[in-house]
Amino acid sequence: MKTTGKTRHLRRLKNTLFIIMLVSIAGLLAWLSTRYDYQSDWTASGRHTLSQASTTLLDQLKGPVTVIAFVRSVDASRKSITEIMGRYQRHKADISLTFVDPNTALDQVRDHGISADGELLLQYADRKEIIHDTSEQSITNAMQRLLRGGERWIVFLEGHGERNPQGRANHDISDWMRQLEAKGFKAQTLNLATHGQIPDNTTALVIAGPQLDLLPGEVTQIQHYLAQGGNLLWLGDPGSLHGLAPVAKFMGVKFLPGVVVDPSVQVYSIDNPAFALAADYGNHAITRGFNVITLFPFASALEITAPAGWQSQSFLMTGERSWAETGPLAGEIRYTEKEDIAGPLVLGASISREIKRDDGTHTQQRVVVLGDGDFLSNAYLGNGGNLNLGMNILNWLSHDDTLIAIPIKTAPDLNLMLSPLQSGIIAVALLLGIPLLLAGSGMLIWVRRRRR
Repeated sequence: MKTTGKTRHLRRLKNTLFIIMLVSIAGLLAWLSTRYDYQSDWTASGRHTLSQASTTLLDQLKGPVTVIAFVRSVDASRKSITEIMGRYQRHKADISLTFVDPNTALDQVRDHGISADGELLLQYADRKEIIHDTSEQSITNAMQRLLRGGERWIVFLEGHGERNPQGRANHDISDWMRQLEAKGFKAQTLNLATHGQIPDNTTALVIAGPQLDLLPGEVTQIQHYLAQGGNLLWLGDPGSLHGLAPVAKFMGVKFLPGVVVDPSVQVYSIDNPAFALAADYGNHAITRGFNVITLFPFASALEITAPAGWQSQSFLMTGERSWAETGPLAGEIRYTEKEDIAGPLVLGASISREIKRDDGTHTQQRVVVLGDGDFLSNAYLGNGGNLNLGMNILNWLSHDDTLIAIPIKTAPDLNLMLSPLQSGIIAVALLLGIPLLLAGSGMLIWVRRRRR
């Protein structure tokens, strides 16, 4: 093609128009980026976006939340704090974040009780929380405590070999108690033989599998507590009720004989016959939207006949293949008609009634009875949805139906595991393949130009 002055001017005009359009489009995109925001989280667990539990909690915070980060001005953690709080601010615009250098603001550090660099102070209404960890779980838990308001005292009965909320043994429940405290509950133990009565500010009394008989006077105190409208969580076990039969009769609860056996646990490589799974949850506030299995070792089945004025509802059920084995758990175990109790069986139920207060208002008394306490023990708390179920039960008993457990997000895609062959292929492609491809492309272009 012969090049003339006209074609040169036309080419320059095209190039000029192209540059003008390119700069205009880039400027338009830059302007749009200041007006609109879009983010996409491609991580396997969505760990760079807030969980549904966190956004649900933010929807319940009716008012501004102030966050003050006590971080030095040269600390690199300011960027990570800004990023994670930005996720909260995108969902709730009235969350404010302020950075304060603790080295230059000694008065604020002293007034707010800040003890270490990097702490966050969260303020909502007239309440405040100080946290050290800046993970989503820690921040959302703090906001949940701010929203909860008031004190929620969980009293654990002791003195009869119950599961210890402060013990580290496998059968104890200290891990669960720490989770409760992280959600804003306050926990204490109570020996009725020495204290005589249950405190008036008790949100819920927990009876966690006593191994020795309670004294008649202790049982009377528990009955009086229930008669006055107290909330109760009873974690039972197969075998003797250890003096609590009058309490069971008062609420219409019967612990069926035997240990629940569930052959379906073999799918999960569990060989112990005394383990049961629950995947069938009733339409209850405790389990609404609950879609994970829970594991119950050495459980007893329940039969609830609510007395007049009470309402009962089962929310934990075993499968149809399960049964309550009344014989020894040894050798080959099979269902025996007329001796064992066929499933499905009730593992957990709630019992409630309306109570009229002295001031004329009404409240709902709530009781939860389960045929197993091992599922909340240190050994089994991390299985399936055991922890979340335990938290939901206490939230319901404390009348915090809207508060939910915040699951920990896992990040399965943080590490890329490659075999030696895969690593070799990538190395060859980077060191030889790409350079050869570029060299070949250059030679092809040179040859084609030479032929013109």
